[in-house]
Amino acid sequence: MENYNSFPVPERALVITPHPDDSELGCGGTVSTWIKQGTEVVYLLCTNGDKGSNDPEMTSPKLAELRKIEQQKAAEILGVLEVVRLDYEDGSLEDTPLFRGQIVEAIRRFKPDVALFTDPLRTGFYLHRDHRIAGSVALDALFPYARDRLHYPEHEFEGLLPHKTADAFMWGSESPDTFIDITASIDKKIEALAAHKTQIPSGEESYELADLIKVTASRIGDRCGYKYAEGFRRISFSV
Repeated sequence: MENYNSFPVPERALVITPHPDDSELGCGGTVSTWIKQGTEVVYLLCTNGDKGSNDPEMTSPKLAELRKIEQQKAAEILGVLEVVRLDYEDGSLEDTPLFRGQIVEAIRRFKPDVALFTDPLRTGFYLHRDHRIAGSVALDALFPYARDRLHYPEHEFEGLLPHKTADAFMWGSESPDTFIDITASIDKKIEALAAHKTQIPSGEESYELADLIKVTASRIGDRCGYKYAEGFRRISFSV
């Protein structure tokens, strides 16, 4: 069994997710576990997921609307307080002052103790461009932009003051060092994932997906002594 860092249950958590369903896949068990223990969780959904379909009859506007409904249902299953949508087109995220400022605004508005998002640093396999950019911009937004009042000073006119988030949890990491026990929430994670019907196969294949989720969570759990777990690369900021 590897050494690992424990983590106290936060009061507030912000999940910055590139696409609908990424959050459920990456940290759905952690979100459900924390919410059951009193954490307030808000989603910041960066794109509308309007390109993720092989259906020849599907259009981007129709898919975006379907995925909006699916993400809302998944969030409700987990008990998420609010889903904030930036509504960028799938595949269009860029490291711009506007996008960074939108994340900074969410941080200053919801004042999370921890933010969760995709790890932008992968070497073992290709990572979706939106995942890389969302993760990289989220890190910058957390530190130093949301912390320093002279970044995006217009926020002060809206009553939003600088906020110092203590920790970042990055899912999908090749080198996780912090693990959350999701044994009691694995079924909620699977149920929330199943809400994304345009992305998740139905029928017999859906049972295969549930088995895969459990196998993956079990392998992570083996590293830290839990039956099922999610692993993250954690960065603690000097706040």
